[in-house]
Amino acid sequence: MHVDGGARGNPGPAAVGAVISAPGGEVLDEAAEAIGITTNNVAEYRGLLLGLQRARALGATEVEVVNDSELVAKQVTGTYKVKHRDMKPLHAAALQALAGFERWSIRSVPRAQNAGADALVNQALDAAAHS
Repeated sequence: MHVDGGARGNPGPAAVGAVISAPGGEVLDEAAEAIGITTNNVAEYRGLLLGLQRARALGATEVEVVNDSELVAKQVTGTYKVKHRDMKPLHAAALQALAGFERWSIRSVPRAQNAGADALVNQALDAAAHS
């Protein structure tokens, strides 16, 4: 599962995207939505939550989460503490959603390796800007 969130400005208009794939790489689901004005980090967490919701709806019992936010990946694994008050409920929601899977992992990659989810974020931002 590749997930992303982004804001144009920080805070600014934001959107999230998720690409759910089978272990062999076949794309099973894609989702994107504009989420209003927020920060990039909030959008990254909201993208994670969207992806987990979609994976659960598809019946997934384990997920490998790939994103381009080292902060979110390291907060979810417990390497970094969550200090910002706006992030704490999103972090708790992510841990609760992940607990619903038998196995999970999360890792961050450079943006270029998360191109599908990143493109969905930009499509949602562009669509929101023109509506």
